[in-house]
Amino acid sequence: MFTTLIILIFLIAGIAVFMNQPQFGKLPSGERQKRIERSPNYKDGQFQNLSHTPSLKEGVSYFQVFYEFFFKKRKRSKPKDPLPSQKTDLHSLAPDENILVWFGHSSYFMQVDGKKILVDPVFSGNASPVKFTTKAFPGSDVYTVADFPEIDILIISHDHWDHLDYETVLKLKPKVKKVITSLGTAEHLQAWGYDVSLIEEKDWNETIELGNGFTIGTTPARHFSGRTLTRNKAMWMSFVLQTPSFRIFLGGDSGYDYFFKEIGEKFGPFDLAILECGQYNEYWKYIHMLPEQVVTVAHDLKAKKLLPVHWAKFSLALHDWDEPIKSVTAEAEKQGMPILTPMIGEKVSLDKPQVFKKWWEGLE
Repeated sequence: MFTTLIILIFLIAGIAVFMNQPQFGKLPSGERQKRIERSPNYKDGQFQNLSHTPSLKEGVSYFQVFYEFFFKKRKRSKPKDPLPSQKTDLHSLAPDENILVWFGHSSYFMQVDGKKILVDPVFSGNASPVKFTTKAFPGSDVYTVADFPEIDILIISHDHWDHLDYETVLKLKPKVKKVITSLGTAEHLQAWGYDVSLIEEKDWNETIELGNGFTIGTTPARHFSGRTLTRNKAMWMSFVLQTPSFRIFLGGDSGYDYFFKEIGEKFGPFDLAILECGQYNEYWKYIHMLPEQVVTVAHDLKAKKLLPVHWAKFSLALHDWDEPIKSVTAEAEKQGMPILTPMIGEKVSLDKPQVFKKWWEGLE
């Protein structure tokens, strides 16, 4: 009995020490917490979605999901071969190039009308506080922070590990001129040494004027937040990027909801919609879109083109690694939505039409 008690005490102490590591960030406090409590989207001690949003589909338990993830035999393949990629020299871009480069999952870089923008960068090789879990697929991590020039705007959609990466944002800090993120998420960045004067943290339905024809509007998403077991203390969101020449929707993570049509009516048409297409399952359909919904949302937004992201780097769901892109490209063809499918690192022109290969075909 005494031995068991000692083991339990050491176990609890070990967990406490582990959870107190800096990569977990900090929960909002002080004036930031007071601001959060004034938000119309904050109720009963946490941020809320616009529609009722269960974490799991009705009738599904966390035990069931856990069992299927780790014990039930079903398709959940990872690529056996390294993923193909291209290495674009981001330091040597012509100043007048309007381009996008995707790095796998939800990380991408844009140079638009002279500004350099980086979204949800994850270059540490994993999307978890435990290094040996949730590792990046071979070939998907060909870029490092050293490959980036100075960043005019760093955008963080929410604080999940696969969108806000401690190691990456720490190394990026000397290069970042401004950060735009969701209300509450700045607490993490401040704890990691970011100058608060460089950070704009916003609630939904706010506008950030950046000058010279650049604005960013903060729009809703249907998701959740949290780097520990404590959820929804910081906001999650999507963004409307308006530049002198382009209007681009940055989707973050979201389940399907009515507000996409409202965003399309208010801000559309969009030259490009960047939307998550992977890590979905019927079990958690309220917080991640299914492939047919991704294309429907692109239409709701009145998008001229769709770039599907949130795939090809991490295995976070009960599907094959290439199932999302196969499903969403088939659905895009069915619904008549032009779709961009660059390989990791491939330069995408925002000015000129391009034809992309189905590079995932034939890979094992």
